[in-house]
Amino acid sequence: MRTKYHIRLSKEDRQELETLIRSGESSARTQTRARILLLTDESQKKKKGTEEIASVLMCSLPTITAIRKKFVEGGLENALYDKARPGAVPKITGEIEAQLTLLACSAPPEGRARWTLQLLADKLVELKLVDSISDVAVMHRLKKMNLSLGS
Repeated sequence: MRTKYHIRLSKEDRQELETLIRSGESSARTQTRARILLLTDESQKKKKGTEEIASVLMCSLPTITAIRKKFVEGGLENALYDKARPGAVPKITGEIEAQLTLLACSAPPEGRARWTLQLLADKLVELKLVDSISDVAVMHRLKKMNLSLGS
C-alpha cells in the first residue's frame, strides 16, 4: 500500500505525543491516535508499515490513513481530537421553561385530578410555545427543574 500522507514530527510534537501517552490522562482514542502518529513518523529510523501498525494497535487501515491525513492537513491538534458536535437545539428554552413551571404548578384542567406529562406537552403546543414536543421531553425538563407532578 502506497502512503499518500507522509508524517514528519518535530521534536516538540514528538515530546508532546510521548508525554500524552505516558500521562495516561487522555482518552484511549486520543492515545491510539498519538501512537499512530509516533509509529508513522518518517524522521525516525524505526518507521513501521501501515499494515504492521494496524496489527500492533488493533485498528483499521482507513483509521491510520485518516489520522495521517488530519495531521498533514490540520496539524497535531486536528489529528488527536475530534471537532465538537453541536447537537440539536433544545426545544424548551428559558421562557418556555417558565411557562411550563407555571402550568405544572397551576390547577389541572377541568375533569382532571392533576396534570399529566402528556397534558402538559399538549398544552405547550396548544399555547403555541412549541411546534411539537413529547411527554418525555417535558418529563426530562421537569426533572432538571426538580419539579414533580405527584406532589
